Amino acid sequence: MTSQPPVFHCGIVKQILSGDAVVIRGQPRGGPPKERTICLSNITAPRLARRANPKETKDEPYAWEAREYLRKRLIGLEVTFTVEYTVPGTNREYGCIYIGSDNSRENMTESLISEGLVEVRRGGLKPSDESQQKLIQLEENAKSAGKGKWATGTANDHIRNIKWTCENPRNFVESHHYKPVEAVIEHVRDGCTVRAFLLPNFDYVTVMLSGIKAPMFKMEGVQQVAEEFAEEAKYFTESRLLQRDVKIILEGTSNQNFLGTVIHPRGNITEFLLSEGFARCVDWSMGVVTSGTEKYRAAERKAKENRLRIWKDYKPSGVVIDDKSKNFTAKVVEIVNGDAMIVKSSDTRKIFLASIRPPRLQSENNENATPNIMKDSNRRVRPLYDIPYMFEAREFMRKKLVGKKVNVQIDYIQPASGGFPEKTCCTVTSGNINVAEALVSKGLATVIRHRQDDDQRSAHYDELLSAESRAQKKGLGVHSKKEPPIHRVADLSGDFSKSKQFLPFLQRAGRSEAIVEFVASGSRLRLFIPRETCLITFLISGIDCPRASRPAPGGGSTIPAEPYGEEALQFTRELCIQKGVEVEVETIDKGGNFIGWLHIETTNLSIALVEEGLAKVHFTAERSACYKALLEAETKAKTAKLNIWSNYEEPKNDQVVEEPLERKLNYCNVVVTEVMPDLKFYAQYVESGPQLVEMMEQLRKELETNTPVVGAYTPKRGVICAAKFSVDNQWYRAKVEKVSNNKATVLYIDYGNREEVPFSMLAALPPVFQSLPAQATLFGLACVKCPDDEDAKRDAYEALNHDIFGKQLVVNLEYKANGVDFVTGQLGESRDDVAFSLISDGILLVETRKEKRLSKLVASYMNAQEKAKSARQNLWRYGDITEDDAREFG
Repeated sequence: MTSQPPVFHCGIVKQILSGDAVVIRGQPRGGPPKERTICLSNITAPRLARRANPKETKDEPYAWEAREYLRKRLIGLEVTFTVEYTVPGTNREYGCIYIGSDNSRENMTESLISEGLVEVRRGGLKPSDESQQKLIQLEENAKSAGKGKWATGTANDHIRNIKWTCENPRNFVESHHYKPVEAVIEHVRDGCTVRAFLLPNFDYVTVMLSGIKAPMFKMEGVQQVAEEFAEEAKYFTESRLLQRDVKIILEGTSNQNFLGTVIHPRGNITEFLLSEGFARCVDWSMGVVTSGTEKYRAAERKAKENRLRIWKDYKPSGVVIDDKSKNFTAKVVEIVNGDAMIVKSSDTRKIFLASIRPPRLQSENNENATPNIMKDSNRRVRPLYDIPYMFEAREFMRKKLVGKKVNVQIDYIQPASGGFPEKTCCTVTSGNINVAEALVSKGLATVIRHRQDDDQRSAHYDELLSAESRAQKKGLGVHSKKEPPIHRVADLSGDFSKSKQFLPFLQRAGRSEAIVEFVASGSRLRLFIPRETCLITFLISGIDCPRASRPAPGGGSTIPAEPYGEEALQFTRELCIQKGVEVEVETIDKGGNFIGWLHIETTNLSIALVEEGLAKVHFTAERSACYKALLEAETKAKTAKLNIWSNYEEPKNDQVVEEPLERKLNYCNVVVTEVMPDLKFYAQYVESGPQLVEMMEQLRKELETNTPVVGAYTPKRGVICAAKFSVDNQWYRAKVEKVSNNKATVLYIDYGNREEVPFSMLAALPPVFQSLPAQATLFGLACVKCPDDEDAKRDAYEALNHDIFGKQLVVNLEYKANGVDFVTGQLGESRDDVAFSLISDGILLVETRKEKRLSKLVASYMNAQEKAKSARQNLWRYGDITEDDAREFG
């Protein structure tokens, strides 16, 4: 009777139980996956260690090697197998497992025996069965070769020292320094929980995937009930991780379990679970994730959008924001408090930092409540100064952001509720720094705990939680156990007696640093002076500025704004609000308001308002050093008919002023420092030379001692700064005339020359060097003019430059025109008239003037011109150029 040929089955190897037992998952036709435990027949493998259930056992020698041999060869692989017999009452089937194609199948039983990892059970072997006798021969060969367990003296080296429990999980996590550890997954409890051996020390750990939660299996009575998609999530993880070589990053603990990330050779299993809709992000463990939280959130968001599995009924919460308006760039105008600011882009709007809460006033029941606030319940609470760390939070943002451009990403819009208006909540970044994260990391704000299903949160919520955790560990800001800082601020506004007490201190201080807290009108501001820790109302000196609309005394109706009052308010607000300024206090008025001058950088606010036509010069300015500058600014505004001067008409002067008949001679010594192509020149008065030299030495010494940070200064048009001259690499005072492409065109105000320099060669000019007026004065030669021909102009410039550049002149002012002093100049000891010499050489032309006092001077110049014309010198070499052949050509 012939034996029946073996029946081959196919399946995927799910798990290796031991060196002789394998779990294979098959796919029968028309049914769900079926798992079969196949024991290799005719062999006995060493037993693996077991935990205390009820008694702990250890490995038999080479038990782990036998299991690992099969795991590395078979796990996840499609195999064929035969079943020889089944043990009654169990699910275990005995047979053979093969890998490879039909013609070259490898028998795993024979391979194990050949490696010396198992023993042949000889009791049931038939002498007539060639395949069974082959097993005996393979075992003998392994013994002869000393392979595996047949090697002499090595048995104890092949028994694992397994650590089934961990006494101090936190120290264990920290000992691995959050670095990947080689591991083998031994069991998958559910989609987000696994048990594993950490190699090479065989620490047995239960790891919950950090940052996520998958559907679980719950016990209801004695029955285990699966949540929706729990089976699918478990299968997803099990099919990819069970008994695979992975790397685990231990990141935290939860009771005796570990929180960590499992890295499969193809990627992070957490990301795959989230992207397939098998898990959701959870905040309580997201904070321990060492890297990749943004990828987790993105994967979850993708699954939500596609309504995958646990998100099949997902509906987004809150207002949907249009992608086009979600991101924009804006300039920060004002910091409202620790979590809100006003920004300006195409419009001006108020925005809030997403998912953070500024410092709060403690309740009366709280032991940590600020004592001086809680005791004096009748005192007006000023949140900025009275709430601990509110001032520090505002100052941190003010110094970093006011006047700067930032990137804004709208995260969500919180609808109006409880009498509070709608809030636009955003992530604000400046130079790749998340402002909210920086605040939280310094303990100047806390993170809002959102509901788990609430999508309305910061796009960088996990980074905020991590920053808060760091601040808590360091005990920074609101997390500190120390007494909070107290700001005892004296509010002098409207209190004449208090203001009078502070007046002498502010007057003696000269220029005091201040912060503009509020702007009531163009010339009325509320200032905080840190040095004196006081709040004052400050009125700008020397001007009469229209007032903006304001509440009427005693409440009720509003007093309307004066013409151009709102424009003046807006100008001052944009220039000064929450900026650091310097004030010079002169006096106070009857209402306790301080009066004086306000400077922001190099700008005098009084002059700036007058220059923009938003204020008039007040008669009280006559006694100030700024009076001349104020009058010049007002004249410019009148000429340009700006704002309040839009309807201004020059007064008609019918009075005839008798012109003097003789020239006034008042000679001054100057040194020419620059000659312009239009024949004007800059010169320094000789008498102020020592003062200039001393100032330049002090300026260079100051900038050498306190070296400016390269690139820290951003120049603005019209501002006086310090600039390095490219020729000698020395610092000079300069006025910025034009800014473009990280370069600025500057005028060196003490010498009159210009050049274009990069921002890196500019620095802020210390205030002490701003008091000395510009030492280079612009002059023109009186009673002369340039020829029209370009070549002749160039010749005239070269001749004048040759005669006077770098030389000392004796000049006399003859008249003014367009703000320029026109003079006659004589060279040094020779006393040669510069203009007369150039006219005599046929270089320049005479300009006829109507002033009677200049008639003799013009006559002498005309006489010299006639002689040059007769001698055919330079301009006259081809004849009389002034007639222009008019009679011949009509």
